[in-house]
Parts: sequence; C-alpha cells; structure tokens
Amino acid sequence: MEIINLSDRSKAIGEALSEPDLSEAAHLSEYSKARGGAQAGEPCLNRTRAKQPTNCLATITSVKPSPRNENRVNIFIDDEFAFSLDLAQVVEYKLKVGQTLDPAELEKLKKASNFGKLYQRTLEWALSRPHSVRETKDYLKKKQFEKPEYGITDEDIEKVVETLIKKQYLDDRKFAAYYLENRFQKKGISKKRLELELQKKGISPEIVAETFENSPRDETAEIQKIIERKRKKYDDEQLIQYLVRQGFDYQLSKSLVA
Repeated sequence: MEIINLSDRSKAIGEALSEPDLSEAAHLSEYSKARGGAQAGEPCLNRTRAKQPTNCLATITSVKPSPRNENRVNIFIDDEFAFSLDLAQVVEYKLKVGQTLDPAELEKLKKASNFGKLYQRTLEWALSRPHSVRETKDYLKKKQFEKPEYGITDEDIEKVVETLIKKQYLDDRKFAAYYLENRFQKKGISKKRLELELQKKGISPEIVAETFENSPRDETAEIQKIIERKRKKYDDEQLIQYLVRQGFDYQLSKSLVA
C-alpha cells in the first residue's frame, strides 16, 4: 500500500481545517447570484430532498480522517458525508473547511474520489506479487465489466496504469525476471513454454529474450527435473514424447532419457 507519513498526513488535514479563503468564497457567491440560483451555502447534497437545485453551491463543513484507511479523509458537504479523498488529492485541490463548491467542482471531486479508490484497490492488487502491464489492464477491465456501479472508464484504466508505471509499481522487466525465477522451479519447464506464457502476459519479445540472457535456468537441468518426476510413469519412448510436447528439443530429450 502506498503510505503517506504521519507528518504529511497531519499537514494535509491541518490545512483542510484551516480558515477558508474568503475572497474565493465571495467570488463563488457572486457566481451563484449571477446564475440566479441558490444562495451560497444552500445544501446541494441534502438527501431529505427529492429534488435538488442544479445550480446551488455546496459548503465543505468537515474534513475527518477515514477510520478505515489512514491515507484517506472523509469530506462532509453541508454536514453530510459526501465522499472520501486521499491526502494527496486534498492537498492537490487545496480543500478547506468552509470552502464553497459549485456543481462542476463538486462533480470533479466525486470523480477524483472514485479514481482514488480505484487506484488504491489496484495498487494493493499490484503489490500482492509482481504483475505485468497487460495483467493489470485485464484486471481493471474485468472490474469494469463486473462492477458497472464503479463507473470505471477506459480513461480511468489508462490513467491508473500510467500512474503505477510512473511510480514503478508496474515494470514488465521486473515481472519477467520474477516469473522466470519462480515458474515451476521445482517441477521443471521448457524455455519454449516460458516464452509463450510471458508473451501471453504481454511481455515483448525483446524483454523476453533479455530476461533469458540473464537467467541461470538451463534446459538440461529442467529436463532432468521432469525425468526425475516422470520416470516411473512412462517408459523411455513415452517420456521422450512427453518432453517434446512440453516444448523441449527432441535430440536433447532423447540423449538425457537414454
């Protein structure tokens, strides 16, 4: 999980709780009058109303640490919980208690909230073990299909992946090295099969070739692992054919089985 240190956390919340920019509030009040709509401070998120004014202003009345995630804070609009944001977003948008928001600003923050939660879920998934870029995109597309209520867009998927790459949580070279080091290490596996599997996971032929150049895995040693496991199950000819089907060279397999 991406962790923000305690000093940054305190600073972000402290800034959000500081006095609002009165000049900005005055400006937004003028905006409301010009639109001929609700007065500054009229609730936009009052859930007791069946119909809301479309041009009202909303006021941030409280910013509280999230009890479930130390890197997020809960934003209250007109004394009602509205959404949560991560600390970096609070700083980025310079949010403060008492600040008023027009409908466009409010919608922008809601989208930022959804993106922040999507990014955090994907980050936790990415940190469970190394993943390739294609695996991550497939994971997000699956969420997009299975969870339409999340409102995940193609743009969100690209932005999450780009951010993870930028912060070095996704790296196809590191993934390929990890995969090659751990895949069927005890059972044995052919180079040909590993190449196909890596390509299916979106790893480029150049990275695959580079990874094998730096790997200590050896075809002879891999064949011997399989022979040790399968010797009692197959006779020599069956074992050779089995090895060939697994992607090993016929002549090398024959010489090691004999």
